[in-house]
Amino acid sequence: MTKRRFGKTVSRVGRDAGDPDVEISVAADLLSVAGIPIKEDEVSYYSREYPLESFAIEQSASAIWAEKERIKHTPDTDALYKDYQDEIAPIIEKLRKQGNVKPNGIKNTGDISGLIKDKARELGYGEVGFTRFDRRYVYSSRRNELRSDLGNAICLAYEQDYIKTQEIPGIEAEIAQGKAYQRQAELSLELSNFINELGYGAQISGPTWYFGPVIPMFVQSGLGQLGVNGQLLSPHFGSRARLQIIITDAPLTFDSPIDYGIYKFCETCQICFMRCPGKAIQAQRVWFRGVEKNKLIHKRCRPVMARYSGCGICMKVCPIQKYGMAPVMEHYLETGQVLGKGSDDLEGFFLEDKGYFKAGKVPVFDKSFFDMPNGKAEETAYGRLIENLRKTKEDDKQLVEEIWASYRDEIDNIESQKGNIVDMGMDTDS
Repeated sequence: MTKRRFGKTVSRVGRDAGDPDVEISVAADLLSVAGIPIKEDEVSYYSREYPLESFAIEQSASAIWAEKERIKHTPDTDALYKDYQDEIAPIIEKLRKQGNVKPNGIKNTGDISGLIKDKARELGYGEVGFTRFDRRYVYSSRRNELRSDLGNAICLAYEQDYIKTQEIPGIEAEIAQGKAYQRQAELSLELSNFINELGYGAQISGPTWYFGPVIPMFVQSGLGQLGVNGQLLSPHFGSRARLQIIITDAPLTFDSPIDYGIYKFCETCQICFMRCPGKAIQAQRVWFRGVEKNKLIHKRCRPVMARYSGCGICMKVCPIQKYGMAPVMEHYLETGQVLGKGSDDLEGFFLEDKGYFKAGKVPVFDKSFFDMPNGKAEETAYGRLIENLRKTKEDDKQLVEEIWASYRDEIDNIESQKGNIVDMGMDTDS
C-alpha cells in the first residue's frame, strides 16, 4: 500500500437537507480535468450535421426483440414493466404538458437560485445544480416540443433505494428504479409549479421521457463526472442517482464543472469493465461526437439486459455507488487502492440460470446469445420483406401475397407499440 500525495478538497452539501457539508479529499495523481474532456467545436458540428435521436427510436428493432426475450426468460420482470407502463404513461403526459402552464404574472426578483435550490432539497433531491441548457443535446424528434424561450437548466438528482440496488440484477432492483422515476415525476411537477409561482416558465425533461441526454449538463453544473460505465458518478449516490432537468427562464447563478478525480480514478478502477457480463464496456476511451468517453456497445449490452431483469451490474459494482465518493477517495489517498476491489462484497453477482459469480469470475455466453436485430424496426421489417421476395418466384402469387401480408402485420405491430416504455423507463419512442 502506497499513501498518495494530497491534491485538493472538494466541499459538497450534505446528502439530505440539513446535513453538514461533505469534504472529499482528492489525491494529486487523480487530478486532471474539471468535468470531462470535450471539443466544443466537434460537439457543435455533430449536433448540426448529425443530430441526436432517441435510442428507443434509433434501435427500436432491438427494443421489440428485447420484450420478446423478457417474456421468455423473465416473465415476472416483463409483467412489472407492463404494469409500470400503465402507471407512468399518464404521468408522462402531465410532464409534457407542464411547459404550457403560464407563470404568475409578477416575477420574483430575489435570490431565485437560492429559492429553487432550497425548495428542491426540501422536496428530497440530493443534488441540485444550475447551468445553461445545451440545445446541442436535444433529440431530433423532440425539438418541436422544446420551448425556445427557456435557456437555463436546473439539474436534479434523486437517489434510488440503496439496499435494493445492491440486489442487481433482479426484480427488486427494477422495482426500486421504477419507484424512483415515479417519485421524481411527482417532485418535478411540484418544483415546476413552484417556479411558475415565482413568475417563470418551466419545462420538464425526464424521467422516462427526455428531450435528450442530460449527463453533459450535470457534469457542467458540477454534480459529478462521467464514469467508465457511461453513467454520472455523483458525490453521494455514484451511478445510483436518477437524473432529470427542469428547463426555465428563471435567472440562475450557474455552477461550474468540478474535478472530483473520477476521470483518472476510473482508469485505475476498471471494475465495471471487468465485471460486465456481456463485455459491453470498453476499457479504452475514444473521442465520440466531441467527447472523450468509454463507448458502450449496445449489441452486447441489451441481450443481457433483456434476459436478466435489466442487468445493471455496471451500476452495482461501482465503488462510488456502493460506498460513496468521500470514503472511496479517502481510501485511495491513504492506500493507493480502490476500496472494495477484488472483494465479493463489491464485485459478486448472481445470474438466474448461471449461478453466483464471485470476484474474478464471469459468465460465458455462446456467440448466438448476442444475435439481435439492430436499427429501426421499420427498416428491419422492410429488409426482411425484400429478402423474402428476392428468394420467391414471381409466379408464386400466393406466397408473394403471404409475404406482403406478413410484412403489413409486422408494420401494424410496430406502430401499435410506439409510445411504449423501453427498458423500465429508460426511454420511450414517442
